[in-house]
Amino acid sequence: MHSPGPLELWGGVECTVARIGDTYRDQAIETGHRERLHDLDLIAELGIRTLRYPIIWETVTSHCDAEPDWFWHDACLSRMRELGIRPIATLCHHGSGPLGTHLLDPGFAMGLAQHAARVAERYPWIDLYTPVNEPLTTARFSALYGHWHPHARDYPSFLRALLIEGRATVLAMRAIRQVRPKAQLVQTEDLGKVFSTPLLAYQAEHDNDRRWLTFDLLCGRLTPEHPLWHFFIDWARVDPAEFEIFEAADAAPDIIGINHYLTSDRFVDQRYHRYPERFRGGNGRHRYVDVEAVRTNVPERELGPAARLREVCERYPCPIAVTEVHHGCTRDEQLRWLKEVWDAALAVRAEGADIRAVTVWSIFGTVDWSSLLTERNGVYEPGVFDIRGRTPRPTVLARAARTLAMGGKLDHPVLDHPGWWKRDTRFYAPVKPTSIPRIAGEQRKLLITGATGTLGRAFSRVCSIRGLDHVLTSRADLDIASEASVVAALAHHRPWAVVNTAGYVRVADAEREPQLCRRENAEGAEVLARTCAEHGIPLLTFSSDLVFDGACGPYVESDPVRPVCVYGRSKAEAERGVIAAHPGALVIRTSAFFGPWDSYSFIFRMLSLLASGEVMEVSNNVVSPTYVPDLVHVALDLLIDGECGLWHLANPGEISWRDFGQRVAERAGLDPGMVAGTEGPARNTALTSERGLLLPPLDTTFERFLRDCELDWRSAFAQTSAAE
Repeated sequence: MHSPGPLELWGGVECTVARIGDTYRDQAIETGHRERLHDLDLIAELGIRTLRYPIIWETVTSHCDAEPDWFWHDACLSRMRELGIRPIATLCHHGSGPLGTHLLDPGFAMGLAQHAARVAERYPWIDLYTPVNEPLTTARFSALYGHWHPHARDYPSFLRALLIEGRATVLAMRAIRQVRPKAQLVQTEDLGKVFSTPLLAYQAEHDNDRRWLTFDLLCGRLTPEHPLWHFFIDWARVDPAEFEIFEAADAAPDIIGINHYLTSDRFVDQRYHRYPERFRGGNGRHRYVDVEAVRTNVPERELGPAARLREVCERYPCPIAVTEVHHGCTRDEQLRWLKEVWDAALAVRAEGADIRAVTVWSIFGTVDWSSLLTERNGVYEPGVFDIRGRTPRPTVLARAARTLAMGGKLDHPVLDHPGWWKRDTRFYAPVKPTSIPRIAGEQRKLLITGATGTLGRAFSRVCSIRGLDHVLTSRADLDIASEASVVAALAHHRPWAVVNTAGYVRVADAEREPQLCRRENAEGAEVLARTCAEHGIPLLTFSSDLVFDGACGPYVESDPVRPVCVYGRSKAEAERGVIAAHPGALVIRTSAFFGPWDSYSFIFRMLSLLASGEVMEVSNNVVSPTYVPDLVHVALDLLIDGECGLWHLANPGEISWRDFGQRVAERAGLDPGMVAGTEGPARNTALTSERGLLLPPLDTTFERFLRDCELDWRSAFAQTSAAE
């Protein structure tokens, strides 16, 4: 039966406290949430009134025998009460407890129960609890795959860890209900389904039985009739008496929380040569790959959130919530995934299922989940807010969350196309393409100027990859300095936004052609901005580090401009004109961009010359080299977020042109000593940002550049040699 009222939007703060070796990683610290009490006000402003929130055992006490410290939790929970936010208290989130215990310690369960009792006594008004988040997933990652403490890697340890987590959940809920008798258990688990080739059907069957263990255990269904009973008894040597604690099912979930990601559904295939090598493995009986099912030809109707929610409804007669919705990808794909999960919940609810809520997860993002927290690379994935600036910045997901919380319907031009997981480019292995329905209605598009330039072509390429409809115009199609031409182009294409990459780019030649440079860069940008403003169309346009004189770089957005060349003056004038004409425009300053798709760039020429044995002399001026794919992706994210004003986008790091050339040459296997610096004083026009460092560090770009373009630059060199 339906629950009363509309589908709710809940929220969640990524709060994993994982132990890797002897080191603890706390996502609330790494995302800065522990230092920002005002975060809770931001959440309340979204309209969220139920929040998955941490009161993690390891953050209250550093050792099992230590006195608890409630200072941070007291402040946060008090503020949540003032704001009218109902917490779902999480007591252990992918962790193994404080020092003195771990997931294979028989004392873990009683220790967590004691922590639960203290929480309930201190905050008796809390009535929703998740004592252990995703027990099955945590047991796999900690005791089967060895990623997290206690780093076991065998099946009996995995089963033992899961059993201990289940016992801890039962004891914790019993302790909580001594204080709050009507407290409810919101039990979360990552749920997917495994598909397979016929040969591996036995493996898929086992994995699909295993995926229900968290809920089967708590519901008292782990009996001798269960298909996995003998694994516990025969493999893990579990005494059948240990299951007696679950027989009463007094810790059966009051609400089942389903976490489903694009990686949750899997496909196992013995034809491992069809897939990237990193997926190869096996079970001792067969060698196979284990890959994301969305990247194979499994029928679409059998994949995804709607299919999994229907399975849960058929198996367990209790309310359901989707307790995590997060996708670490580009902003358009994040929004598409949120809409897909929300629509799936509505659809299954309409069939009669009691689905209570969908939860926007990782509200303040995550750090290093790309490596399952096992590496400290500082890889940040934004969520509803991006925390890389002075204060959390709302992304387009914040606007989406507010809309859903108020009962509205999501709409954005990027939703005119399905996500990558439904496009033919997703496949690992050659398969017969499936029929991919287009979203009904007119496909709204971006208009991109500068068809002959590096940046314009890069935007077109990236938009195609991201499923963003667009039109790329040349000067013959659209002269940005002609108001009539701009008006005609906007009327014809009716874009939802304009990306301006057109302009005069020959810095040295501008000294001889100042009027032409000014027309193309300043007058044209202002005309385009004014016309876009009149039609209510967002505008993204680009400026340069050369608006600065180079005397005291690196520069931030608020530093005064002091151009010393014609090109720099044209860009400074363009900035002023655009912002005055279109206050909502997004103006991005960037520096010395280079990329893999332009064989006429400085880097391609340099590599070709060095490969032919020639010395190349370059400037000692200091810049912030910017990798074009990074620049384009982040610029599009900011445009989709609705950002405006001046932004500096460059890969963090400053380097002279000479050192930059030498570093690329060295990584390409060429002689860096053949890159020489010029004489004379050096200027520093490097860029940094006070609004947020959004691009990956400069050091990460060199290998990516060479990997992405190796064939191209070697081909260009071969063509040059042949011509000579």
